[in-house]
Amino acid sequence: MNKPSHPPLIRAVGLFSLTAISINGMVGSGIFVLPAQVAAILGPAALSAYLLAGLAVGLIVLCFAEVAALFDRSGGPYLYARTSFGDFVGFEIGWMLLLARITSIGAISNAFSSYLGFFWPSLAEGAGRIIVISLSLGVLGFINYRGVKHGARVNDGLTVAKLVPLAIFIATGLFALDPARAPALTLPDPIGLQKASLLLVFAFGGFEYAVLPGEETINPRRNLPIALLTAIAFVAVLYVLIQLVAQGTLPELATSKTPLASASQRFLGPAGGALLTAGAIISTLGTNSGNILTVPRVIYAMAEGGQLPAFFARVHPAFRTPHIAVVTLTLLGWACAVYSQFATLAALSAIARLVTYIATCLAVPALRRKMPHAERLFVLPGGPTIPILAVALSVWLIFGSSQQQILISGVALLVGAAVYRFRSRRSVATGSGN
Repeated sequence: MNKPSHPPLIRAVGLFSLTAISINGMVGSGIFVLPAQVAAILGPAALSAYLLAGLAVGLIVLCFAEVAALFDRSGGPYLYARTSFGDFVGFEIGWMLLLARITSIGAISNAFSSYLGFFWPSLAEGAGRIIVISLSLGVLGFINYRGVKHGARVNDGLTVAKLVPLAIFIATGLFALDPARAPALTLPDPIGLQKASLLLVFAFGGFEYAVLPGEETINPRRNLPIALLTAIAFVAVLYVLIQLVAQGTLPELATSKTPLASASQRFLGPAGGALLTAGAIISTLGTNSGNILTVPRVIYAMAEGGQLPAFFARVHPAFRTPHIAVVTLTLLGWACAVYSQFATLAALSAIARLVTYIATCLAVPALRRKMPHAERLFVLPGGPTIPILAVALSVWLIFGSSQQQILISGVALLVGAAVYRFRSRRSVATGSGN
């Protein structure tokens, strides 16, 4: 395998930015609607789903923390899977990770234009929608093309900005709680709990953004475990408080299409609804900022590994970014946003994310065997117990997926296998890894 010759990437992403990347990835558009969906499934016992989902994702994050502390290169789950299980599994994980993130950009871009439609209805459909999507992705792509420092600073700012409306919602809403709507302490129906927890796992998903730009991270082996564990603890508390306020202030929560905005409007008046809608706009823009900052590094890593064409690994001589990968991801995300349906995009993203989580959890014991003498700055206690539990919970959640999600994800894996076979044959024919 011949690696392309290019100038090195710049290590410019510090601990604060890493933590912000992880929080930004988790706190997206979902939390602005999920409190209603979870309440519709579980009623007063809704908080139990947050506890279960937080436990499941917490175990997965612990696995990511141990594995991430072994590497200082880019690629995240793709790199971990390829090192642990070989080229084919690595390619499939990278392929699914890219599909999940590209489709996520499309889905989030459509949500962004829909939220803007609250203030300017013409921006939610037709030509207005296309203009909004094109401008937002174009600006974010340009910023990240110009340098990882610029992209990280914008990500930091959008992360803080999206948390402000949520903090106001919690701080004011806690004083408006109706004691008669206190959370139930009874155990919920197991099937309902599984369904609600599956929804919430995807609200917690996105923490893995932080592990993707490894070659641009300052001291990644030390900082990544700290950033990941800080982010998941912060977001778990944030989500529980949001559900508590929404459930305790909005009697019609289970049927509301805009639960946070509607609840905020009850105790803050019309300005409260506008505040939370603005928060959703910032949140969706911030999540796409995180996508365009981090996901090109997967394309870059796969190209460096000879599993995508070598030109994707080119680094801009002045800006020191994987500029071709940034442009490619931005254009693919734009195409998904403009031409695809939200439901299809979400269906593909769902299981693809769990597949990458399972692979990383399985990498923990695999890398303990393959790299027995490596310096380990973070080690999980209990031997294989935590990885086994994390994998078991992830598989259980997959069984709660819809047939459409499973079918679309299965087709995506088969297409990935065909692409891998084509690339492998071409490499053999040309005598090149690229």
